[in-house]
Amino acid sequence: MKFTVSKRFSFEAAHSLPFLPAGHKCRNVHGHSYVVEIHCSGPLDARGFVVDYAEISAAMRPLLDRFDHQNLNEILTVPTTAENIGRVIFEELAVVLPSLCRVDVRETARCCARIER
Repeated sequence: MKFTVSKRFSFEAAHSLPFLPAGHKCRNVHGHSYVVEIHCSGPLDARGFVVDYAEISAAMRPLLDRFDHQNLNEILTVPTTAENIGRVIFEELAVVLPSLCRVDVRETARCCARIER
């Protein structure tokens, strides 16, 4: 059997997408209440977990501390699209969460970027 668990996190941050054409609203600096959902899949370990939720929280803490209430353009070296934010999160978490299989990044309640292994 394969099991999947997920845990949701949120942070507030600003960004802009300066590569967009003049007049595009996202070219301007603006903010989002980002919601990030971390998904881990695999068999159950001896404890009966895919991964302990506390381990997911511990892995996310440095990212949340780095991103929350910041201008992401000043932190990330890639364009600050939801897709790239998700990629950065995925790449950093995959090092410490081997069961990581998916990261969802929501900028709004109606928009989601999904990054999967």
